[in-house]
Amino acid sequence: MMHSFMKYVIGYGEKFRCLQKSQYVSFAGFLLICFLTSQFLTGCYSFQGVSIPQEVKTFYIPEFDISNRALKAPRQLGVVFSDQLKQQILRESRLSFTEIDPNIEFSGEITRFTVSSVAPQPDETTAFSRLDISVKVNYIDHFDEEKNWEKSFSDFRNFESNQNFLDVQDGLINQIFTQIGEDIFNQTFSNW
Repeated sequence: MMHSFMKYVIGYGEKFRCLQKSQYVSFAGFLLICFLTSQFLTGCYSFQGVSIPQEVKTFYIPEFDISNRALKAPRQLGVVFSDQLKQQILRESRLSFTEIDPNIEFSGEITRFTVSSVAPQPDETTAFSRLDISVKVNYIDHFDEEKNWEKSFSDFRNFESNQNFLDVQDGLINQIFTQIGEDIFNQTFSNW
């Protein structure tokens, strides 16, 4: 959209030399209005569908806990998830991380970490194993309490039963946390 607009402006600019002074003022006014409109629209929204109010500038994510229902989870899983979510928000938004008086906060716990067998379907010859992870998240918006929420997010990945789980565990966890992080980001910042 921006590319075609620029082609239009450049094409119009070539005709600019032939304009009279009153037309020049109109053209300059048109460009000014376009610029101001684009600045206003991008002040709250980006082209990725992210909606973050201007007053929200900082966030905080402490280490996520591991609940008693996820006792088989690796000990560092809460740290891994917290760090991955933090990096995603830093990468996909304009927000800064801070531990002191953040504008918004994410906290929670890993509530499920299970590895189970998945029975083969009628046309399959082998069974798969499945890693299933759930995370309960509490979101606090210090500017608007009505935007606070608590929700569980989960995802799973299948892997071949003949694979050693410890060999594929880190890759599966990374894939699952990437998807859960996207879901949390969309729940928080996307204007659907």
